[in-house]
This record gives sequence, C-alpha cells and structure tokens, in this order.
Amino acid sequence: MAAIYSGIHLKLKSPQTPWEDKLKLARFAWISPQCLLPNKEQVLLDWCTHALTGWYSQKVEFSHNVLEGLWCYLDDLLHSRKLHSLLQQGKSIGLRLSMAQLLLDRLQESAHVESKSSVSLSTILSVCQGVLSSPALSSVFTTKYELMVDLLAKICSLSSRVLQQPFLTAPVITESVTCQEEMMTECLQTEPAFNLDTLDTSPGHQVLDSCQSSSTPVEKHHSCNLFEVLLQVLSCYLSVQRQQANPNRVITVVTNQLIQPLVLLRHLLTSGEFGPSQTRLRQQLCKDIRVNVDSILQLALFPPEHMTTYKEELLPSKVDSGKRSSGGVKGPLKPVSAILSKLSAEGYCELPLQYPVKSSTLSLLFKFFLESYGKVRGESEEEQRSLCFYFLSRLVPALDLDLNGHEAALLTQALSADIYNVAADRIRHGEAQLNFYRALAQMLFNEAQPSVPAWYRCLKVLLSLNHLILEPDLDQLLSSAWVNSECMEARVQKARQLMVCSLFQTYTKLRQLPRLFSELLSVICQPALEELRPPLLSEGVSTCLRTCLLDTPPFQGLEICSLVLESLRKYILPDLVAIVGRGDDGKKDVKVDPDSSLKLFSLSQLLHSVLFSLKTLDDASPLPLVRRTQSLMEEMQQLVKDLFQVLSTAKTSIKSVQKTPKKGRRSLNLREPLWEQKTQEAALLLRYTWVEVDTCLDIHCSKYTCLDTSQIAPESDQAHLHPSPSCSPMSSLLLKLLTLQQMKKVLLDGTSLSESSIAAWLNKAAQSILARSELDGSLDEEQVWDGQMGSVDAKSYIVAHWHLVTINLPLIAPYLSKEDHRCVANVLVSSLFSRQSDREKDTSLSGLTVSLISAQLLQSPVFVELPSLSSATIFSLTQRISGVLVAARGPKSSSALLKFQENELDSQPLFTPGGKEAIVEDILASSKTGEVFVLLTVAQTNELMNVLQIIATLNPDAISSEELSSIFLLLLFMLTSTSSLSDPQAADCSHSGDDAVFLSKLLKILTCLVEGRNFQSVLKLIHGGTLLQAVMSSLFWQNNGGRFRTTCSTDWSDLIKAVRGFIRSLVQLIINRNSSVRLNLDQFASFLTSKEITSRHAVAPSSAAVAGKPDSGASIQSTHLLLAALTSFSQAMTSNLGKSKPIDQTLTQMLTRTTASLGPTVEFVLRPQTVSEEVIQPASILGQAFVVEVVTVMLHCELSSLSVENEFKLDPSHVGLYKGFCQQILIEMSSAPRPTDFLVSSLDFLSAFYETAERTRGDEDEMGGKELDELYVQILQSVNRLLTAPWLSSDDVGELESPLQELLRHLVEKSTTSRLNLLLLMVKDGLDVCKLSAGNYREVLSAVTTIRLLCCCQLPEPCSKALWLIAPQVISALVFLVRSSSQDFSLTLPFTIPTVMSLTSLLRQGEGLITNPHHVISVLTALHSVPLDHLTPPVYQSAFLSVHEGLFAVVQCHPQVLLDAAPAFLNVFYRLVASIMQEGRQRGRSDTESDVYLQCSRLIERMYSHIAATAESFTTQSALMVAQYVTELQKVTLRPDVKLHLTEGIYRILDLCREQDIKFLMATLQTGVREVFNELYGSYTHYHKAQRQGEDKYTV
Repeated sequence: MAAIYSGIHLKLKSPQTPWEDKLKLARFAWISPQCLLPNKEQVLLDWCTHALTGWYSQKVEFSHNVLEGLWCYLDDLLHSRKLHSLLQQGKSIGLRLSMAQLLLDRLQESAHVESKSSVSLSTILSVCQGVLSSPALSSVFTTKYELMVDLLAKICSLSSRVLQQPFLTAPVITESVTCQEEMMTECLQTEPAFNLDTLDTSPGHQVLDSCQSSSTPVEKHHSCNLFEVLLQVLSCYLSVQRQQANPNRVITVVTNQLIQPLVLLRHLLTSGEFGPSQTRLRQQLCKDIRVNVDSILQLALFPPEHMTTYKEELLPSKVDSGKRSSGGVKGPLKPVSAILSKLSAEGYCELPLQYPVKSSTLSLLFKFFLESYGKVRGESEEEQRSLCFYFLSRLVPALDLDLNGHEAALLTQALSADIYNVAADRIRHGEAQLNFYRALAQMLFNEAQPSVPAWYRCLKVLLSLNHLILEPDLDQLLSSAWVNSECMEARVQKARQLMVCSLFQTYTKLRQLPRLFSELLSVICQPALEELRPPLLSEGVSTCLRTCLLDTPPFQGLEICSLVLESLRKYILPDLVAIVGRGDDGKKDVKVDPDSSLKLFSLSQLLHSVLFSLKTLDDASPLPLVRRTQSLMEEMQQLVKDLFQVLSTAKTSIKSVQKTPKKGRRSLNLREPLWEQKTQEAALLLRYTWVEVDTCLDIHCSKYTCLDTSQIAPESDQAHLHPSPSCSPMSSLLLKLLTLQQMKKVLLDGTSLSESSIAAWLNKAAQSILARSELDGSLDEEQVWDGQMGSVDAKSYIVAHWHLVTINLPLIAPYLSKEDHRCVANVLVSSLFSRQSDREKDTSLSGLTVSLISAQLLQSPVFVELPSLSSATIFSLTQRISGVLVAARGPKSSSALLKFQENELDSQPLFTPGGKEAIVEDILASSKTGEVFVLLTVAQTNELMNVLQIIATLNPDAISSEELSSIFLLLLFMLTSTSSLSDPQAADCSHSGDDAVFLSKLLKILTCLVEGRNFQSVLKLIHGGTLLQAVMSSLFWQNNGGRFRTTCSTDWSDLIKAVRGFIRSLVQLIINRNSSVRLNLDQFASFLTSKEITSRHAVAPSSAAVAGKPDSGASIQSTHLLLAALTSFSQAMTSNLGKSKPIDQTLTQMLTRTTASLGPTVEFVLRPQTVSEEVIQPASILGQAFVVEVVTVMLHCELSSLSVENEFKLDPSHVGLYKGFCQQILIEMSSAPRPTDFLVSSLDFLSAFYETAERTRGDEDEMGGKELDELYVQILQSVNRLLTAPWLSSDDVGELESPLQELLRHLVEKSTTSRLNLLLLMVKDGLDVCKLSAGNYREVLSAVTTIRLLCCCQLPEPCSKALWLIAPQVISALVFLVRSSSQDFSLTLPFTIPTVMSLTSLLRQGEGLITNPHHVISVLTALHSVPLDHLTPPVYQSAFLSVHEGLFAVVQCHPQVLLDAAPAFLNVFYRLVASIMQEGRQRGRSDTESDVYLQCSRLIERMYSHIAATAESFTTQSALMVAQYVTELQKVTLRPDVKLHLTEGIYRILDLCREQDIKFLMATLQTGVREVFNELYGSYTHYHKAQRQGEDKYTV
C-alpha cells in the first residue's frame, strides 16, 4: 500500500495530471497516515502556495473551481488541528514569502468595489487568520516590517469601507459585486464558526463556487469575522512595532501609511456612524480594537525618544536653545506638521466624514501627547507645560473653529493637565499662553454661536484657565452668552447655565462680584436687539447666585444692590416715560418706552434675587454695615415711590388720550399694554422686595430703624395695589404677597388699629390672599412652576398661587371662613385625586405642581396643627365616598344609611348622631345576614381606592373624635356592606382579584384609625367585640359568596395579613382600656369557637367534596380566615399576660378556648386530601409557613397558660401533634429549597418547642433529660445542615438571623457545659481554612454565623466562662479566614463580610472580657485586608459598613487598646477615607449609587468625631491624618454632598491640631497638596473654628 501512495508527490508535480485530480490527491495525502512523504506538511503547503502563485502570475492555468478549491484547501491546512499540534511540538513548518504578497494582493482586490474578486473574501480572511494564529506561520509577515504595515493598512481600509457602506453611493451592481457584498456582510457576523478539525474528521470535502449566482446564497466553509481578523492583525502589528529598534522609521511609516486608515477606523467605531442593518459589532470587540489602535498611535507618534524632536519643532528657539543637542537626532524634523498634513489631506475618507475624523483625532493626539510628555521624570515641569501648550497651539487652528465639541475637549484636557501656570507664563514667557487664549476667545466672540452647547463649554473652560482671558470682552461675554442669548433648547440652556454659574463662582472667589455686576448692568441697559429678551435668571442660575452671595462679604453685597439701584435711577427711569408735548386740553402727552420697561423688569428681578440671597443683619452686625444697609433701604424706598408716581402719571395721561375724539387722538403705541404690564410687575416686585427685607431687618436687628411704620395700616396709600381684572398673573401674585406682609405687620403690632377694624381687615386680607374664585378654577392640566418669581405666567400662576396659600396656611387659616376652609380642602383633595389618576404617566418634569404641593402639605406637620382644615378635608373625603355609595346603591337596597341621607336636610348627615346610628345598623345587619347594600363597578372601586390612598396619609391622632368615628364607621360600612358588581358565579372575572386589594387597603386604614388616640369615641357607638365579630362575619359571608375565587395568592396573603393586623390592634386596645374586657373578648371568642363557625369551616369542606360541590376552594379560604383570626386573637392575648391577676384569669380562659378550637382545625388542615379536594384554586392553598405559625401560636398559648397557672403539663391531645410536627420540621427544613417564611416559622416553632420541652420535663426525670439532649443535638444538626445548604443565599441567611438568634438563646440560656461543648465542637470543626480553600465556604460560614449569634446570647456562668476562655482562639481563626478569603473577590459578599461582622460582634460582647490587646490588634489587621476596590455599590456598601463597624467596636469597647494600636487603627481608617474619595468623585451615577456613597461619607464623618472624642489616643497622629486627607483630596473632585460630610469630619481633626502642627503641614506638604490644605484650613477658620469658639463662650 505504501508503494501505491509513495508516487503522489510526483503526480502533484506532473503536468499530465489534471488539476482536479491533483487537488483530490493533495487532500488525500494530508489526511491519510499511509501516505509517506518526507516533511509532508511543508511539501503540501509549498505545493499549494506554488500553485496559487503560478495562477496569479499566469504561469499556470486551471479552472475557477480549482482556484477556489486550492484556497479552501490552504485554509483547511492552516486551521487543522494536526498542523497546530506539530507546530506546538516544535516542528519547523513555514510559508513562503510569496504567500504574504499573494494575500496582500487579494485584500487589495477585495477593497475595490469596481474590481472583480477571484475568490470570496471570507476565505481570504480565514486564511489570514490561520496564518496569524501561529508565530511560525505569521513570521512570513512579522519578519518584514513593510509587509506587516501593508497588511494592517489594507485590513483597516477594508474594515472602514464596510463600516461606511451606508454613506457610500451605490455602484453599478454586477454579479461579482453582489457576491462580494454578501461576503462582506457575512464577515460581520458576531461569532466565528470555523473548526480546525474539519479536514481531520471529514475527508469528503467539496469544492465550492463562491459566486455561482447572485441570487443563490453562498455556502461558506469557514465563517470568519472581519473585525476579529482586524483585531488579530492589530495585535500582531503592535508586537512587531514594539520590536523595532529605529523609532524614526516607525514614526515615518505610521505617519505616511497608517495614520489615515487607523484614525478613520477608530472614528467609525467610536461614533457608531454605521447602519445597524450592516453590522452589529460586540461592544467588547470594538473596545479591544480601539485600545490597540490607540496603543499603536501613541507608541509610534509620541515615544520618549522623540521628545527632543518635538521640542525642536514646537518650542521657540529662545526657549530651548541651550538644551538642544549639537548633532540632533535623525528622523522626521517636523512630525507635527507631517501629522497635521496627513489629517488635512483629502481622499482617505468621504468628504462628510473628513472634519469629524480630523477633529476627534486631534483631541485624541493631544491626550496622548499629555500622557507621554506631560509628566516626564528628569525634565523641567515648566518646560513640559510649555511643550504641551505649543502642541495645543498647533492643533487648535487645525480645527477651523467649527464647534462640534472637540475644541472644548482640547481645552478641558489642557485645564485638567494644568499646563497653564499664570505666573510663569507672565514672568518668563511673555504671556504667550494668555495671548493665545485671548485670541481664541476673540475668535469665539467674532464667530459667536449661542445655539451650540460647545460654544458655552469653550468659554467656561477659558474662564477656568484664567479669568483675565475673557475679562477684556466681559461685556460681550455677558451679552452674547447670557443676557441676549435666545436659544431655549434644553442642551443649550444647561450649557449656558453652567457657564454663567462658573462666572459667578470665579468672581466670587476673586472677591470681584461687584465688578461682574457692573458689567452685567451695563449690558442689560444697552438697547435690546429684540422686543422680548429671554428670562435673565433661571432656577439653576438663581441657586448658584444665592450660594455665591452667601460667600461674598456683606459690604460687597450692598455695593451690588447700590449698583442696581443706580442703574434703575440713572438709565431706566428717565427713559421709561417721556413728555412729548401738550394736548389741546392742556394736559401732558407722554411717550412710553417698552424696551425700558423690559429692562426695568430684568433689573427688578435681579435686585429681588440679590436682596433675598444676602445674609440678614442681627445685633452682632457692625454699625457701619447697619448704616450702609439703612441708607440702601431709604434709597430703594424713594425709588419705589418715584416708580409708582411715574406709573400713575403715565396711566392717567394714556387714559386721557384714549378719551379724546378720534380726530384729535394721538397715534398710540400698540405696545403700551406690554409696557404697562412689565412696569407694574417691576414696581410691585420692587415694592414687595423692599417690604419683605425691611420687615426682616426690623425683626432681627435692633440697630435698624424700620422705614414703613406709616404704611402699616390698610387705609394707607396702597389702594391702587388691590387686584383688578386687568392685572397680569405675576402682578396678582405680588399683590397677594404684599397683602400677606401687611397681615404680618398688623399681627406683630396691632395696637395702632382698633380691635374691630383689625379683625375685619385681617379677614378681608386672608380672603383676598386665598382668592376662592381663582382656586375654584380647573385643575385638569398639571402645570409646572420652577419657583422663580419672574417665571409666573398664566399657566404657572395657579401653581404659584396654591404654593403661596399652602405655605402660609398657619398665618391665614384663623381668619378664613368655613367655606374658605372647604374650598382649600376641595382643591387639596381634587389635586391629590388627579395625582393618583396620573400616577402611571411618566412625569419627568422637574418643578412644583399643584398635586405635589398638596401631597407635601398633607404629609407635613403643619397640616396636623390646622384642625379646621383637617376637618374640612375629612368632610370632603366623606362626601366623595358618600357620593360613590349613593350612585352605586342597588334598586332594592334597604340600607338605613342611604335612606337617612336622602331624608336628612343637614349638609353633613354622616357626622350627626342619626347618621352614625344608621351606619351601625347597616353594619350589624350585613354581618348577621350577609346582605350587601351597595354594588360597586370597577370605576367606582378605583375611585374609592384613590380616596383610601389619601386617607392613608392622614395622621389618625390629628382627627377629632367626631370625625374619626364618622370616617371609621363609613369605612367599616364599605367593608361589610359593599361588594363588586361582577357576577360571583363567573369563573374568570377580570376584576374580581381587585376585591382583595380593596379590602386589604380598607383593613389597613381601619387598623391605623384603631391606633389613633381618639378611637374611644367609636367604641361608644359599637362595642369592640361586636366590631371584631362584624368584620370577621362579613369576610366569611363574602368568601362563601365567591368574592375571592379568582384572587391571586399574593393579594390573598396581603388580605390575611391585614385581617390579622386589625384583630391584634383592636384586641390590644380592648385590653388596654380595661373596660368590659371579659365581655368583649368573650363575645369574639364565642363567635370564633361557636359550632356554627367551626362546623362551617372544618366539616363543610369534606362534605362538599363528597357531594361533588365546586366550593372547596372557598371552604379552604374560610378555614384560612378562621385560623388567621384565632392565631391573631391568641397572640394579642398572650402578649398581655402578666399585667394583673384578673386580666390573666380572663385571658387564660380565652386562650384555653381558642387553643381547643385551633387543634381540630389544624388537624383538619394537616390530614391527607381526597382526590376531589386537590382541585382547588392556587390562592386557596394554605402555605406551609402559615400552618407552622398556627401550631407555634398554639404552643405559645399553652406555654403561657402553664406559666400563669404554674403547671407543667400540656394538653395530652396536643402532645403527639407537637412532637410529630417537630420531627417533620427537622426533616424538611433543610432537605430541599424552602421559602424563607417557612424557614422563619420553623425556627420559631423549634424555639417554642424546645422551651416547652424544658419546662414540662421533671427536674429528676432522667429519661426526660436524655430526650432533651437528643432534641438539642437534632436541632443543632438541622440548623447546621440548613446553614450549609447550597440553595440558601446570603440574603436568606440575613433574614434567618433573628429567629436563629432566638433559637440559640433558648438552647443555651439553661444549657449545661456538656451541651455547650457539643455546640463549640461543631463551631471548631467548621472554622477550618482547609474547607475554605477546597471551595466549601458554606460549611465554614455556618460556623461563623453560629459563633456570631452565640456570643450575643445570655449564658449561664460556667458556660460563659468556657466560651470566653476559647474566644482568643476563635478570633485568631476568624482573622485567618478573613485574610484568606480576601484574596478571592467572589467571596467578599457571601463570606468575608459575614466573618468580619462576627469579629465585630466578638469585640462588642467581649468588652472587659478580652484582656489581651494583641487579639484586638489582630482584628485590625483582618479589617485592613477586606477588599474595597472594584466592587458594585451594594457590595461596596456592605464591605465599607462592616469595616467601619469593626473600627467603631474598637473605639467604643476597647479604648484602652488604642494607645498602642493607633497606627494600625488609622491605617484601616485611611483605607476607608481613600476608598470613599475614589468612589465619591463627580461622575454620572444613579440615585441609588449616590445614596450608597453619601451614607458611607456620613459614616466617615461619624468616625472622625469619635476619633476626636478620644483625643488622648491620637494626639501625635492628628497632623498625619490631615496630611493623608488632603493628599487624597488633591487627586479627585468630590461630589458636593460627599465632600460636605468629609469636610465636617476633618474639621474635628483640625480641632486637635496645634499651631506647630499647622506650621509643619504648611512646610512639608507638596505644592499642589499645600494649596488644597490652605483652602481647607481657610474654610475651617472661616466657618467651623469661628462657630466653635462662639459655642465655647456658653460652655461650662
């Protein structure tokens, strides 16, 4: 056989052998082990390469099918497992150099659409991938740098072409082009599907024609992703580039050949500017490609060796003349020019993409330049800054100032890199940078683009670099970028707001805010280009201005106000009204200037904002400041008087002109209504501002003299200020505010008016503020108001008015009539109704709305203090409920309540004694007979649900007795006497499931009302026992009627919980009242244990099953209700045992009856079901947890009764039930995944059962002792199996800790040392690090959890000594476990954090018991190893909290150790500080994440306070703590809320620092850190230290 196959080599070379046969022979030779060829693999590769080279050089001819077959054959060889196995074994196999050129030619051929490809692109890519997959094969490219460069350029160009397909114009589609496009699309699949073993397993390979027809799909042998091949080529090239010894060669090649295709590719991948139908690249793949492209560009263009070259090109000769080498360096003399030339050249991309590619690339190159040359060791820092600046100065002109965000990115990078040192630039560089940035700013102003957000960002960055850059053009900046900027697009508004805020903050720091306002006022007073300017102060700008003014010296604030007043008097008032002559009647003719009125309004708004933001004066204010303020207020008062005089004169003149005949009438300006509106609004705003500030100063500063004493009385000269129909919305609001101020002054000093006139005027003023006619308007549309006075218009007026009314209700409510209170209540309820109805809508608008204000009012403590409004609200709600009930009454309804409402003439029939008696009568009738008086539709039920949502927010303690009894009885009527209109016999009623939700909500509200302090009034109308019976009876009736048939299990569970909560609250109230306790409890107990109830719910189901009735589900639900009522009743009584002997006797008797009734019911539930009973609704199945809880309650009841009666024997009929139940729980608790509620109930039962077993055994009963020991061991083993169960999550363990703690407490509180030894042996066996290393962390976690819970238990004296004797060993084991688990990040949450919590618990409980400080210090080493980096926010919060609590336990419980352990303690704490600074820096985060880091910052502040409280332990460490803090702070920009807490904390440490510590820090800190410290210490001295010294004056 070998002889037959030995001639294959000759046949392959023979020209007589057909090529089809040669191809078959080659395939056979590769797969056949019987073909003997020396160096067979190399021979076959060479033969295939030679054949392909010969065809393309036209030396050999064969068919296209053979050509495709040869390429596929080569592809199969390169991906073969056999070949790769031989290469790994070290066999020398390679490719000819001609193969590299062959592949490059084919890629070039595929990159041109107009060329006809000889082979499919996917095959070529697959061959490339095979070549690059092995170093031995890829050497055909890697050994020759030019070939690798060519390959990368062609692959990048091909990839860019594929990504650009949506932007390319469609060529003439030929058959080959269509095929090629299909192959390109196939190359974009997200997952490669080639198999290296195709040839090894399937010898019958078919030759494929890749382009048989444009209509038939192309069958691929190997599907290859173009972009995965690209990533492979990039990685391969990067390794080759790093091996190049000549950096000049690299930069030349990259600049000339690679930079254009690389940056185009990167831009397309980054921007995503390609159609989703063309490609859907994996995000990680795109990221990897971009990272490789970035590495190639940065390493090639900016290597350390070329820093001198860049200096020669960029730096002026005088700067670097002394540092240039004499011989120079070979290479490109001007790399920057070459790069910019290549990026500006045309032809390498489509014209629409050229500028975006260039601009994004320049920003990227500047980033690389900063990283490479910005901070080079051994170089002058100033020289590095200059080099980076001059590189920036070459990039910015290349952008042509076409604002698309990249200019701002370049400037932001320059700002972040701190390349602009103002002093160095001025002293040593002739202000080169300042001049450049000024020229750039001038270009921005000359070609202003106020509708582009990037324009504002550029200005903001220039301002941050140096305010002197923009100061020469400050007026133009304020005009173009703020005052006259008209674009109101959201993105533009945000960018403009940030720029303006930065302007305020900069000039505040410079203490030059008056200069800024001087320029601003001059801009505002300039003639406006348009009739209406945009609003001057938005909400964000006002907030920023308010903050800045608080940090401004008081005299500067007054100077700003004076500048505004001067502008008003000097520039606005003279032009506001001008006299142009006299009419025929001798009266003056006036001309009004609408532009001046608009300026007047803007300045008034500005003055209002400034005055309301300044700090008020007090008695400690210096006298010059008071005098300056007094003068300012007098000047403002005179201005306001003059303004009203001008307004009055103008109005009179205009009216007289309007009354003249048409022939003699002057031509009136059509804009006079606008002038009058804006002038009146400005005048009223100034008047209100002055009154408010004057009153505030008069109240807080005794040195200030009030100027408004003559205008307090309502009979003053302000009659023209009362609202009129022609008033604008803002004017109307301001008039109300002025009236409110007058009310305040009258109430502060009402002696100047007679009592009757004061009362009458106050009533009139309050009613004018309320304006009932305005509030009665429509609230259908939810309008939004931003809280700014200047933004009040016709739409937002109702919100502003309602806001004014609600925040001043305590002031005006005493002077409102009953009808006024009802109007307020109706608006309140109506708006809340609209809020409930629109809850599902996405209301993303920020600001105040009527419904939001109403919701805040209802939840505020103010509402509780307004009984009249509370009563009106209750009345409004009851009226709504009553209206629904009357509309929903049945035609034959015999309800006494509804008849009473029809016949009663009183406006509040439900609040009369007759109405309440009618409600009680209906409730009792419904509970006895099950009769329903009202049938509710779905819409009516939803309306009542909205009412219940509002009632649920009311404080029951604030409701009066009469109102509480009325609303409670009405709600109880809804519970007992209403039902759904749906057919109860319908099997799938779509809305019947809502009935349970409705009743649950009702019962929860009734429970809240029961707990109110005025509920006694209800019990005067209906007894507590009757109330309980009525609720349960009605629920039984409704359930038997099928109302809950389709209720889902969750809703049914909520209803059961609501029933139990109501019963517990009402029974507790009955017992606490201590009035007719036996009577009420006996009535309810008799009802629950009556034969009628028990037979209906414990016997009826079986009989129903036998009879084949379909109501077994309802019967099980009734049983569920009965058990819920019995257990809740029993629990409430059990918790009240021990108060007094008479009460105990009564409760014990009741408990005996309920326990006797619970037993048969539980046994019925536990007995096996028949076949017919198994077919029930899902909601009707009693949960395991509930059944266990019922048995636990039975056990508690018997145990409590035995304790009262001093007996120790259980009911014999229940002993077997308890024991069997215990054994079943021990088996099932850990055998399979169980719900958490079942596990909690089971642990509670085991606690009760073990306690019962201890109490009922005799002291000398040896058999009983053995049984107890066995039970003890069984419980421990079951708990251990549960805690080691693989299905138990960390959250589940957290929920089980409380019942586990209780179970352990019962197990050990009377434990013997032998039993405790068993428990400790189990713990010792679990604390084994080998188990942790083996991956069995759950078994170790079980022991960790057990020891944490055990150390918190109260132990007998011998057991306690035994535990704390081995505690040091346990601590050592836990420390070792923490340090071991910290190396595995996956164990952080499930294991490391619980172990740290166990250590913390041992430290807390071991206070005074752990005497060796070494053990505490070892805990600190464990805390130091807890991972805090690269964690998700929830895990980070848990880890942070565990470490913090460990530190707090050391401070609180072991302060004596801190004297020796202070360095170790501070090391751990420093990790927390550094960690929260990294996580709390400014970046986009969700609200949940922000809350996490905010809470952690509060804990840091708290720990700083504790450290400061133990100053004696940290006396020498305070300076170090401050140094560490400012060092970390200098690295990041913290979020303001996080920084606030950290700053308050470090202030406490600065309190500990002495003067020499401060000097030491000033001298030793580095320059940047020292600046941060100076700022911190300045704020500390200004704010905290002054406040602390003020407090010390009053400290004994």
